[in-house]
Amino acid sequence: MRMTGTDIADGVENVVLTVAQAAALWDVEPGYLNTSSYGPPPRPAWDALLRSLDDWRAGRTSWEPWADAVAVARHWFAALVGVDPATVATGAAVSQLLAPVAAAVPDGTRVLVPDVEFTSNIFPWAVHADRGVTVRTAPVDRLADAIARDVDVVAFSAVQSATGEVADVAAISQAARDVGALSVMDTSQAIGWLPVDPNAADLQVCAAYKWLCSPRGTAFLVHHPALAERHPLITSRLRPLAAGWFAGEVPHESYYGPPLRLARDARRFDISPAWHCWVGAAPALQVLAATGAGAIGEHNVALADSFLTALDQPPSNSAIVRCQPTTQP
Repeated sequence: MRMTGTDIADGVENVVLTVAQAAALWDVEPGYLNTSSYGPPPRPAWDALLRSLDDWRAGRTSWEPWADAVAVARHWFAALVGVDPATVATGAAVSQLLAPVAAAVPDGTRVLVPDVEFTSNIFPWAVHADRGVTVRTAPVDRLADAIARDVDVVAFSAVQSATGEVADVAAISQAARDVGALSVMDTSQAIGWLPVDPNAADLQVCAAYKWLCSPRGTAFLVHHPALAERHPLITSRLRPLAAGWFAGEVPHESYYGPPLRLARDARRFDISPAWHCWVGAAPALQVLAATGAGAIGEHNVALADSFLTALDQPPSNSAIVRCQPTTQP
């Protein structure tokens, strides 16, 4: 069913958008080239956010619909990446979502990361140095070759924000699996334009304020269905350290008092949401899911290559452009 942005705003399911139809939903001024830093919102997301802020200012509604936007956003993120929503936890940032995972690894764990990895996927591991957790690096294009039997965790980005380099996700994930290492993939610079195999990594984490064009303060963590089978020790130690009412099996029945009654799925790792951020995230994610990462990626890479060609630079396979200095005669 091919429809328009009005249907997105109305929450209609089964919407399909062409890239041209989706592009018409953005009001970005010409010259904007910085999605890898932050992604501007499509109009349905912006309008929903403004309505919620105006309702907040006027005190004309209750807060529950704002909180309900988390479930909607989770649904559309899961649809976009091809996973079961029950495997998806929500949070505010990559480092916050990874913190309980890093706390769960045993003393002496050895972590391998790319040498230009963004620190949100390094610092959560490195802060456990007092427990003997060590972090070492290797070039991203040789990361798979560096995964040996002495590696316990491989933490890497599907696309490097510093360079736009696209990692060999399949090779890295398989190498990690071959030695029994936990694989943790940051898809913040990938999901939205680059289709990524949902089965590749044990854990997939994504900040939504870049290529998912959502307000900052929205992020997701996907737990692979086989996580407990592959890594029983880590799973047995994994705790939802920031659990509160929103992590309850029935959140609205989890306001007061014991006993502990957490959700049985990945929602147990949810934190209490910044309401309005999620109100804006839900329709943004629906626009992207309706368009498809494959179509968006093909469009974006073509634009990036046209830009590089105009600068006498070689084309790449990435939506992120990093211009190399030309050699002077």
